[in-house]
Amino acid sequence: MGFRSALSKPFASYIRSQTLKWSSQPGYYQQKILQHLVNRAKDTVFGRDHDFAAIKNYEDFKKNVPVRDYEQLTPWIDQLVKGHENVLWPGKPEYFSKTSGTTSGVKYIPVTKDSIPNHINSARNALLSYVHETGNSKFLDGKLIFLSGSPELTETAGIKTGRLSGIVNHHVPAYLRNNQMPSYTTNCIEDWEKKLDKIIDETLQQDMTLISGIPPWVQMYFDNIIERTGKKICEVFPNFSLFVYGGVNFEPYRAKLFDSIGRSVDAIETYPASEGFIAYQDSQTEEGLLILLNSGIFFEFIPADEYFNEDPTRLTIEDVELGVNYALIINNNAGLWGYSIGDTVKFVSKDPYRLLVTGRIKHFISAFGEHVIGEEVEKAMKYCCDQFPETELVEFTVAPNVTPAEGLPLHEWYVEFARPPQDLPAFEKALDLQLRKLNIYYDDLISGNILRSLQIIPLKKNAFITYMKSQGKLGGQNKVPRLSNDRQIAQELEFNKK
Repeated sequence: MGFRSALSKPFASYIRSQTLKWSSQPGYYQQKILQHLVNRAKDTVFGRDHDFAAIKNYEDFKKNVPVRDYEQLTPWIDQLVKGHENVLWPGKPEYFSKTSGTTSGVKYIPVTKDSIPNHINSARNALLSYVHETGNSKFLDGKLIFLSGSPELTETAGIKTGRLSGIVNHHVPAYLRNNQMPSYTTNCIEDWEKKLDKIIDETLQQDMTLISGIPPWVQMYFDNIIERTGKKICEVFPNFSLFVYGGVNFEPYRAKLFDSIGRSVDAIETYPASEGFIAYQDSQTEEGLLILLNSGIFFEFIPADEYFNEDPTRLTIEDVELGVNYALIINNNAGLWGYSIGDTVKFVSKDPYRLLVTGRIKHFISAFGEHVIGEEVEKAMKYCCDQFPETELVEFTVAPNVTPAEGLPLHEWYVEFARPPQDLPAFEKALDLQLRKLNIYYDDLISGNILRSLQIIPLKKNAFITYMKSQGKLGGQNKVPRLSNDRQIAQELEFNKK
């Protein structure tokens, strides 16, 4: 046993004891964080604009601070981008995490000195939680790879600016630097395909034990290794034992990834965002991700079906119910207040509070009032892949076709298969029936002859890679939206139909 794996076990025990402490008193720790956040920011521009000095409790907070998305917060963000201080949080941000918004173009999400531990320590604690539960720490002595964006940073008004994964790269603990892959030079390559070739050059002869990244880009890494060596990943990296991922639901990718590996490996799901590290999988046996209630973020939840109401219900962690979809709202020590990050979550446990990420509040299909969400299409697809086990899925997205050339409107599923089902019409029928079971509104529209049954449109090999490349979003932390309420993505994919 190496020194890293040996030292990790007592540290993992300590982190576990601390986790049990705050997760057993969720309301107390969340109220404590809210009070701290409001007190620290009361003399900022935002704090004065919203009379933070008068806020004594959560009810006061709700009255003074409305829920906003990025566009609505831009008057204060713009002040930061111009170099102003004490706007949303005391002082200036340490970084801007630069992301692409679907409606707002480039977003500049502040990351402060106070919020950096949330990003770094949460990722560390996800691994230590795994070590404590399983006893497996040997992976820490091998090589670890994090498939991410470039760590190169620019400056905006004197504030270092870049992708979140690049910012985090600068804070990897010293004890992991020696076994971190790829090299800094390779990680700085912007062209994903060139970068991937160099990553493979550097890792092929290494003892890779942990591989981390968004599943479709990890799959591309695996595919290229298999093409180059003719071997499964478990033959190339015999000690590979832990896969860490986030950003998308793993289930649609699981079968193909594990087939590429050649055996099952343990996996840890994480829920990081530029706005904050929200949750991580703390158990290999329990469903859901542990929401981090003592990490500088005060959480609020709006029932998803109320989100677009003029005065939606806002709930604290103690008010949520199991099985209900909520829009996630955060207030944090980076200066984000009443901030809707755009995700929907559903709790599967209250002791401790564990959640599933169910989709995006603005990513749905409701061209006819059906309000089909990401969780439903992913569950339907997983069900069918299980029913047709010969099927291997690469990627898919769903869009409505309101005015088809003939017949009733329908949902079109653009699907790239690594191995298609032997009976595609039967697969298509099963998919439609399963979606009808999951969404009663969709079922009503089919039964009432408002919509006709969905259609699968098979795509050529690498169709989604081609699409993402055309959008300048190949690799890194980018992902294909699972579904859209318009035809924008569908129109691009039409060029890659089989």
